[in-house]
Parts: sequence; structure tokens; C-alpha cells
Amino acid sequence: MQYELRTQVIEPRRKTFQYLIDRYGDRPASRYEEGTIDVQPTEHFHYRPLWAPDKELYDESWSTFRLTDPYSFTDPRQYYYAPYVTARASLHDAFARTLEYLESRDLLDRLPEQWRRLIAQVVLPLRHYESGAQMVGTAAARFCYGATIAQCCAYAAFDRVGNAQILSRAGIALGGGTAGPLQDAKQAWLDQPSLQPLRRYVEELLVEQDWAVAMIGQDLADRLIYALLYRTLDEAALLGGAGGYSLVAQHLNAWFADQSRWLEALYKAWLADPEHGGANGAALAAVVERRLPAAIEAVTALAAAADDLVGAGCRATVEETAAAVRTTLSALGAPIKEHSA
Repeated sequence: MQYELRTQVIEPRRKTFQYLIDRYGDRPASRYEEGTIDVQPTEHFHYRPLWAPDKELYDESWSTFRLTDPYSFTDPRQYYYAPYVTARASLHDAFARTLEYLESRDLLDRLPEQWRRLIAQVVLPLRHYESGAQMVGTAAARFCYGATIAQCCAYAAFDRVGNAQILSRAGIALGGGTAGPLQDAKQAWLDQPSLQPLRRYVEELLVEQDWAVAMIGQDLADRLIYALLYRTLDEAALLGGAGGYSLVAQHLNAWFADQSRWLEALYKAWLADPEHGGANGAALAAVVERRLPAAIEAVTALAAAADDLVGAGCRATVEETAAAVRTTLSALGAPIKEHSA
């Protein structure tokens, strides 16, 4: 008896769900679209928040930033649970290999003394900055409207926990397997004068009532901090015999490049919105005018401390990055005023 194996293709009667057909036409939908689009609850809410009875449980008016169609924004990375977890597992596996290499070659022990102090006094305390950013992202995921935005905010919040862990693991390695540097970093976050402007900035974001304003404020500080610590100081480390720092910085710099992709896409969606674009642009400009000077002040204090240790031109980096932030947001269409000297 002989058997013949054949492949039989059964054409599905429907290529996807009806709500996606109504929106995109009768075509196969991606996993991202099926798990994200039109998932936002819109009706049949059982109660209003007792502490905000003028709003629904899920309400667009939690923010001044609005979209006519919440799903006019989509994540350019197309992250839903599975690809997000896979991407972040790869990132942290890569960092684990880097840390193993650093420890096997004693590269952190061989750092010049000023670079060891820079990591201990300037970089490690920012694990608490990342913790504050995690709370900002969590609040944004709760109060934003539209599942595409909520997913990005939630994943960004989880990312901040991962960033804090990266810094914590680097600190433990710097301390020879002990938590001493982390304990010192916590005390520095509470008491060190160069960190207090940034700590105040983060705490002000935590009490901001508009989730989008808080996220924008966080992004402004991120742009300054990540350019300073993980690009400028990365270059200075390579030239200053502190390659161990550079190996750690590359992972955080790569994460921030990924983070920036969805935020810039959201800014573009806000500014291009047919109904709310003008109001969104004015609101974005107002947030930048209010928050960017405070972010510059906070990060400049950090940069001054770094310059005192390694003299890498950090304060100039903050000024250049702030100017680039204004230029970038203006190019997206926000009416950002030119900075007056």
C-alpha cells in the first residue's frame, strides 16, 4: 500500500475580523492589528471615578492632546506582547553577555578612578530617575485613550524597570558583587546637590494631571540625559581609557533609539490630526516652553558634575541637544519658539 501526501489549501471565508475590514478593507490583518486596533473600551462603564466624577473611567478628556481617531497612531515597531518580549529578552541577554565579559576581564576594576567616581556619583543614581519614569509611563498607560497609545506607554514603563536593572547590575559589578555602590547611589539621589534639580523635575512629573504632558516632559529630559550619558560620555570613555563604561552605555543608547521611534510617531499623529492638529501643536509648544528650561537646568547640574570629574564638555552637549530638540519638534510641525540667548 502506498500513501501520497498532498498539501491542501483551504481558503478562509473571511480574511480578518469585520471591524478591521470596515477600517482597512478586506485584506489579511497583521497580528499587531488584530490585537490592538479598536480594543479601547468605549461604552458600558459601570461607574465614574469617585475622585473625578466629571469623567468616565476611560475618557479622552484626561489630556488636552486629542486624536480624532485614536488609531490614526500606530506603533512603528508593531509591538504587541510576543515581539515586545522577544526584543527585550534579546536586549537583556546581550547586556548579560557584556557584563560577563566586563567581569571576566576585570574591566570595571581597571577603570580610571575619575571614571569609577563618575559611574558611582552621576550614572548609578539615575536608576531612581528610571524608576520615576516607570511611574510616569504607568500613569500614561492608565489614562491615555486608544489601545495603540496605551500599549506603547505600558511597554515604555516596563522598559524603565529594565533600564534600572541594567544600571543596578552594573553597580553591583562595580562593587565587586556587593550592593554598596547602589546604597551610596540612593543616598546621592536624596542628598547630592547636583542631583536635586533632576529629582525635583521627576517629582513634578509624577504629580502632573495630564498624562501626555508628563510623557512629553519625560521625553524632553530623556533626550538631554541619554545624549549626555550614553553618547557624549561614551565617546569620552573610549578616548579616556574607560572602555568598560562604553560597553555598558551602548545598550542604553540602543534602547533610547527604539523608544524615540514611537514617541516621534505619536507627535506626528497629534500634529497632523485633521480636527485637533492646531490645538495639539499649540499645546506641545506650551509644554516645551514650560518644561524644557527646567529639564536643561536639571541636566546641566548633572553635566557640571560630570565635567568636574572627566572634563568631557558635558555642559556644551546639553546646550546643543536642547537646540536640537527645538529644531526636531519644529520640523515635525509644532510652533516652537526659537531660543533667545
